[in-house]
Amino acid sequence: MSTIRQQRVAEQIQTILAELFQRELRDPRLQMVTVTEVKVDREFQAAHVYVNALGDESRQNEVLAALNKAAGFLRRELAQQMSLRTTPQLYFRWDPTQAQADRVHSLLDQLEIPPPPITEDEEE
Repeated sequence: MSTIRQQRVAEQIQTILAELFQRELRDPRLQMVTVTEVKVDREFQAAHVYVNALGDESRQNEVLAALNKAAGFLRRELAQQMSLRTTPQLYFRWDPTQAQADRVHSLLDQLEIPPPPITEDEEE
């Protein structure tokens, strides 16, 4: 169970990283990448950053490789913008939530549900 401080730190990391992705990173592999969630451990030594490339699951490996390459830069920027004793190590993970949601929507679209029968009260 995470504490309120862990949640606040995770939200702050998510906000800063999202801004850095948008303004500072020039790697073309990181176009349209969003930070969906950040989880920080109790000791603030590790931050698991969940990311997704909008509408493109096929880019998973290249996005994660680019983020791992930029991890040092991102951690240094976090250290400059946050007031923590130690800056957490960043571990990037792919967030499959969007793909799962798309799959559920496609399954729901495939369902053929007949309209409800019209009752005598509705005919009048």
